[in-house]
Amino acid sequence: EPSQRDLARTLGYTVVDSSTAIATHLNKILRDNAAELLSHDETQQLLDKLSQKSPKLVEDLVPGKLSLGVVTRVLQNLLGEGVSIRDIRTIMETLSEEGGKTQDPDELTALIRPKLGRMIVQGLVDMQENLPVMTLDPSLEQLLHNSLQQAGQGKGPVLEPGLAESFFKAIREALNEVEEQGHPGVLVTSPTIRPWLAKMLKHRASDLTVLSYSEIPDDQGVQVVYTVQAQNTD
Repeated sequence: EPSQRDLARTLGYTVVDSSTAIATHLNKILRDNAAELLSHDETQQLLDKLSQKSPKLVEDLVPGKLSLGVVTRVLQNLLGEGVSIRDIRTIMETLSEEGGKTQDPDELTALIRPKLGRMIVQGLVDMQENLPVMTLDPSLEQLLHNSLQQAGQGKGPVLEPGLAESFFKAIREALNEVEEQGHPGVLVTSPTIRPWLAKMLKHRASDLTVLSYSEIPDDQGVQVVYTVQAQNTD
């Protein structure tokens, strides 16, 4: 009702009509499920479109260096982490450069992300000059790094249950704190542990963006607004 809308606006709420609310909800569903919606057919369509301007690039890449399945998985990885694939040329150029070194989609994704760093950060900076970020306490980051190395290639660290619980709690508290300050939830960590950390926190802190130091452009200012610490890190 009009009176309720006026009251809501007075209290600082954003009021939208039902059709806008539905459209916003559907857009969020599409964003959250973009990775699952991208199939081999859609990937082939993207390649076909790119080949109109860069035929040699596409010809050399698929199936010369990578299979369509691997390229699809890389794009799904990016979308699953909320990274736009609009700059398809940069993505495919990086795959062409790195495809001879590894066929692993996760490793290829990690190699692509720094090339898209400016675009990733641009969506987080908004109108602020500096990017407000959270960091991990050095002892905690070193512990996670050591644990990852001990677990072996391709596996996530095995954390002691008490530490894991403390860590997740600390992340949630940090995220709540920075959001109350009006900042986006951005955690910056080392490139080594970023992929694992992003996957681990995806369902525990869905509003958190996990970046590596190498993904932030050299000319981008950074402001540390919170340092995450967890107990039992000795």
